[in-house]
Amino acid sequence: MNVFLPLVVDQALAAAVRAPSPQNTQPWRFVVDGPRIEVWLDRDRVLPVADPAGREARLSCGAAVCNLVLTLRVNGVRSRVRIAPEAADRDLLALVSIEGNTRPSTLDRRLAEAVYRRHTNRRPLSDRAVPPSARALLRSAALGEGGHLDFLDGSGRYAQVTALVRRAETEQATDADFRAETARWTGRAAECPDGVPTDAFGPPADIPGVVSLRASHENRSIPPRPFEQDPVLAAVLTRDQGVAADVRGGMIMERVLLTATAEGLATSFLSQPFEARSTRAQLLAAFRDLGHVHTLLRVGYGLPTRMIARRPAAEVTTVRSAPEVPAL
Repeated sequence: MNVFLPLVVDQALAAAVRAPSPQNTQPWRFVVDGPRIEVWLDRDRVLPVADPAGREARLSCGAAVCNLVLTLRVNGVRSRVRIAPEAADRDLLALVSIEGNTRPSTLDRRLAEAVYRRHTNRRPLSDRAVPPSARALLRSAALGEGGHLDFLDGSGRYAQVTALVRRAETEQATDADFRAETARWTGRAAECPDGVPTDAFGPPADIPGVVSLRASHENRSIPPRPFEQDPVLAAVLTRDQGVAADVRGGMIMERVLLTATAEGLATSFLSQPFEARSTRAQLLAAFRDLGHVHTLLRVGYGLPTRMIARRPAAEVTTVRSAPEVPAL
């Protein structure tokens, strides 16, 4: 056995838990069993109001898989991913098998470094345009994971989708159950290992924009500021849908987010229309000609914001047997 492999696996798991998740719930668990790393959905951390089917939680687990595999690769370890490997157990989302050695690329190293800088930016972005070259890199990142990235301003869907975002935000703002669930996971102290702390919130908008960021993520202790009026929005899609597609969608999403970070771009999510009952079906229908839409991203240039904490990887990992390279 490679004596350094346990350390490499520890590093990969530390990267995995840096993945984004709704309200920073971190809905994953990992099991290390020799040359295999299992990625499980943690049902206790699925949001029952906002995400009753666990769709967003599976996206988050897929993002964790992306970080895990990428970090293995930059440490010279080749792996293979099987998504939803057991139809009988829908909570076993991925199986990462260590298969030997590999040589990482320069791009692999850039993206792995971005894992520890990527964060959700809930603050105003500048009016600086996202250039065609950066858009092409983000599309290529999605394509490289088997998905598609659609920029809404070039597809004719912008007005329809932003209207759905505003309607969903209004519905959620008046939904007592949703507001209670959000309150349980937000407004936490900066050192809290899960949930979203108040100092990661953005300021209130002094002029309403074409889309709304979550009102529940406003820090009203700081002065209102203008937000960009026409933010760049992009949709992450796969051709298929279902449990496996959700996990793959999360891997695509994370590759796009890491690429954006490496290019100096800020990102955040517009999850409201996926979560609100009155808008979910219309949002899916709006992208039906392209495939199945998994998430909406806001992309642009902005000042860095603080990264929020995560639970230690050891807290969410069970080791059945030490990591090892399988005999050939």
